[in-house]
Amino acid sequence: MKKKASLSQALREVSGRSAAPSAKPEAGVRQEVNAPSRAGKKAIAGFFDPAVSRQLKEIGLDKDKSVQALLTEALNDLFEKHGRSRIA
Repeated sequence: MKKKASLSQALREVSGRSAAPSAKPEAGVRQEVNAPSRAGKKAIAGFFDPAVSRQLKEIGLDKDKSVQALLTEALNDLFEKHGRSRIA
């Protein structure tokens, strides 16, 4: 019994394309897609009550600042409180 062609194979044959480009990255190769503004940066995260997220967003709206800007301010204040450089 002959094996039926897959739908993707049948579409390639009808369209005249010999093979579809590989959508899968090579095994063991990690591909990252980051905005240029994130180059050389490291994400910092934590788990908090949803009310914390909501309140942070509300402050951002009140002050016309992004959550990123508020977190930068908070981290710099924490660093200064502990005698460290404001590097965030």
